[in-house]
Amino acid sequence: MYRHLLKAYAALLCLQYHSCDNPKRPHILFILADDLGWNDIGYNNGVVKSPTIDDLASRGVTFTQSYALPSCAPSRASLMTGYYAHRIGFQHKISLKKTPTGLPLHLTLLSEKLKEQGYATYIVGKWHLGHCKKEYTPNRRGFDHFYGFYIAGEDYFRHTHGNGYLDLREDFTPDWSQDGVYSTYLFSNKVIEYVKNHDKKTPMFMYFALQSVHGPIQTPQKYLDMYSHINHTGRRIKLAMVTAMDDAVAAVVEAFKEYGFWEDTLLIFMSDNGGPAREDNGGSNWPLRGSKCTLWEGGTRVVTLVHGKMLEKTGYENDQLIHIVDWYPTLVNLVGGEADPDMDGLDVWNTISKGDPSPRIEFVYNFDHVETIPQRAIRVGDYKLIHGKAGSPNDWIPPPENGCARDYTKKFIAGHYTMLFNIRDDPTERIDLSAEMPEKVDEMMARLRELEKEAIPAIDLSPMKESSPKYFKNAYSPGWC
Repeated sequence: MYRHLLKAYAALLCLQYHSCDNPKRPHILFILADDLGWNDIGYNNGVVKSPTIDDLASRGVTFTQSYALPSCAPSRASLMTGYYAHRIGFQHKISLKKTPTGLPLHLTLLSEKLKEQGYATYIVGKWHLGHCKKEYTPNRRGFDHFYGFYIAGEDYFRHTHGNGYLDLREDFTPDWSQDGVYSTYLFSNKVIEYVKNHDKKTPMFMYFALQSVHGPIQTPQKYLDMYSHINHTGRRIKLAMVTAMDDAVAAVVEAFKEYGFWEDTLLIFMSDNGGPAREDNGGSNWPLRGSKCTLWEGGTRVVTLVHGKMLEKTGYENDQLIHIVDWYPTLVNLVGGEADPDMDGLDVWNTISKGDPSPRIEFVYNFDHVETIPQRAIRVGDYKLIHGKAGSPNDWIPPPENGCARDYTKKFIAGHYTMLFNIRDDPTERIDLSAEMPEKVDEMMARLRELEKEAIPAIDLSPMKESSPKYFKNAYSPGWC
């Protein structure tokens, strides 16, 4: 009932501002970075060299309260379906490398909805939503063309994982010809090829799901040389990877301009979760608390910007709430389609394009019951409630270039606990208000329990030995479930 009231409010805003109908369907370039931390981009950290992305941000809109799930597959599942991960069994951090399942087949994906509206659909890069049989793969889930890899991560130069098994293909055909080519170059060049050959009369949905900057952290030497002043090896490599990624974005933007698509293109750039703030990875979410795979802001509040001539207000920071589930109904409605009214996503186009108040006033960070101590957190208005555990690391980790010591919590919090934060006043989650505001805790606990009723069991992660690529000519392939 509450969800339908939110939907009605969103529809009322749309009607009020007369922008529900868009007679010209834009090309959509959705760039999803992988594991990019809050402090890993130039417009949040002047040490980082990302001039193209920074320029797009300055000419578009950046979002300071844009959220995703704590890890890769859950976020991608929510983006493609418009549903919270806990409602479709994707709430746990998922490998899918050996798991005989994928994104539930009864769901209509964003790509399929856009195809219904006449879009040609492309995915370049990371899928990570299941591949045990062809029905789970991009070419059977609404994408006309796929070039990339199925699983979570791989070597950037060899395009292999594990025992040298290949995970790179065009549509269903493994591509063994790119050994030694850095994947950031490889994938941006494939986007450019698709754009060059695209029919200008047909609207385009280009889902550029970058491998960057997920581990293993690897980059060409010329980018490392740009950060010779950074002494920390992991951090130096990570920032070099960001700059390589920025060059890839620049090449793609230039192709959209060269081939006559840019003026009608809506570009969305965001990360799928926070950065892994580990010594061996070099990511940073400073000054936010926590890391990838946690419910802290550092794991879930993500770098996000939007650019395009169809935006009515640009060149500013938008502090309204948006969530990764919102992109599905927002884009589908924008191009004249209709999203499932039961989904969790809301149409936030007026918030994005005009800076109007967001219809989103609450969201679920995640409900993950697979862990011995469940991870649960929700946001309602300015308040965030964590119940169970938020995950580790649970402290504040400045990047090495700051020259600051790690700011540990006074004690490591283990076991069940309940914490309350006012995120607008305290975005770095330093002041637990649970003892001072027991009535607010009770109110939010009641809402948490109500929302939690919608959670379904997480998908079974039991591996199948038949999944081994050795049975498929040493390439990760469908056909084993």
